Formats: sequence, C-alpha cells, structure tokens
Amino acid sequence: MSHLDELGRRIVRIAGDSPRPLWVEDAVVFATHRATETIAMVTEPMLGLVVQGAKRSILGDQVFEHVAGQLTVVTVALPMTSQVTQASRREPFLSVGLRLQPSLIAQLLVDGGLTAIRTHDGPGVATSDADDKLLDALVRLLRLLDEPHDLRVLGDGVRREIHWRLLNGPQGAMVRQAGAADSRLALVARATAWIRSRYDRVIRIDDLASDIGTSVSSLNRHFRAVTSMSPLQYQKQIRLQKARIELISAPNDVAAIGYAVGYDNPSQFSREYRRMFGLPPGQDAARLRTTAVVHE
Repeated sequence: MSHLDELGRRIVRIAGDSPRPLWVEDAVVFATHRATETIAMVTEPMLGLVVQGAKRSILGDQVFEHVAGQLTVVTVALPMTSQVTQASRREPFLSVGLRLQPSLIAQLLVDGGLTAIRTHDGPGVATSDADDKLLDALVRLLRLLDEPHDLRVLGDGVRREIHWRLLNGPQGAMVRQAGAADSRLALVARATAWIRSRYDRVIRIDDLASDIGTSVSSLNRHFRAVTSMSPLQYQKQIRLQKARIELISAPNDVAAIGYAVGYDNPSQFSREYRRMFGLPPGQDAARLRTTAVVHE
C-alpha cells in the first residue's frame, strides 16, 4: 500500500461523516465527496497535503492549484480563499494538515546546526510535491491519531520529524525564516497579529510600524512581499471575512454586522463586500445558507 493510499484510508475513517474539517489536537483531516463553494478564511501557519482530489486557493492575485501528493506550507496568517474543485462519491477529496510551531522550528535550527537562514523573497505560502520521507511521517502521525494513549507519548517526536523534513525540503528557506525571530516572516507575523487584534478599529501604519520595531517603508515592503497586499488591504479582508461568518447566522443584520467589524458607512460595507464576494451581504449570506456545494 502506498503512503497516499494509507493516508486516504485513515482520513476517511477518522473524518467519518463530519461535514467540516475535523481537528484532533493540532492535526486536521477533511473528506468530502462534493466540490465546495469558495470559502474565505484566515489560514494560520500550517502544512496541508492533498491526498486525493484537487482544490484551488487564492491569495490576492495569486492562484494556487493543489493536486494529490502536493504539499502546501503557510508560514504566516494569510486571508485566503479556497475551494475544493475535484471530488466525487467514488473518489472523494481527502486532505490532512498540521499546525506549524515556530518555536519548534527555532529549536530545530539550533539542534541541527542550521544557523544560516537562506533568503526567501516570495509570499508566505508555497507548494511542492511531498517526498516519501515526509509522507511516511504523516502516515505515522495519522496512525497515532487512532491511538490517543500512544499519541500523548509519541506524538511530539513525529511532529518534530515533520518539521525537520520541511526544514530540509524544497520550502526549507521559507520555513526556516518562520523560526527566526529577526526574519522578514517573523516581522510580518507580528504585524498581522497586531492588525488582527485591532481589525475593527481605525489603524495608523505609523503606529503599527513603531509597535513592531521597524520603519513604515520597511513594513510596507516586507508586508506586501509576504501577503501580496498592503496592511490596510489585509485589515479589510479580515473585516469582510469576519462579517461573512457572522452573516451566515444573522443575514438580516447587515448594517449592525458591518458596524461591528469597523464600517461606519453601510453603503461602503455593502460595496466592498460585494467586490470581494460577488454579491451584496444579505444575498451572499442567503446563498451560503442554502447552497452547500458547487456541483457533485
């Protein structure tokens, strides 16, 4: 049995009939036999592996296509949209993910003598084919998810190995920067955390730059390189994603929800929401509540 075959079999057993991604501690599995609507979310630092089927993710104007056997690594919280594009009852979409731990990456840099941090000039997300060593470690992690007693004792070792494989893989330069306190990715991670804690307020870029210890020009340059957007565009996406989540449960409170996420002007809220999601807030919320999939 191949690594992908075993991963798929275990994902189906662990996920069961859950309609949403199922988290077990810091690992997540997902299985669906239907293609999905485009969903906007803030993707936390993590690795994700498509085991079967295909999906599409979008960050700003960059489109990432993910197919079976392909690994995606995100090293900073990014507002992205994603959509399962290939799934059926015969061959459902299957995926597994694991949260990244910057503190563990930093420790591995020390333990492994990996003191030279190679430059990574791209965004904080990248894709590549997963090699057999990494797939083997992911298989062993899923085996442990079936054995909670073993997971408590052995899980940390397998997680450590997965992070080590990432550090020495094709995305190693980006992953290494995620563990270095003085790297560009670490600076942008501090900036995104600052914005997310104030997403519903008016923010000044001067204050943000001062609080994280950099200049405005340096902040803007690094932030755009990692996230494909400016700090204010990032805040706008966070606001609109928060609003969309709230609107699904309260589609008639458009003005109140817009105000709650930081919009004093209902017309501006509706206009920017429609620009991002394709429909006015109330219509989009109603559609999401009644349409679960794009197609079988």
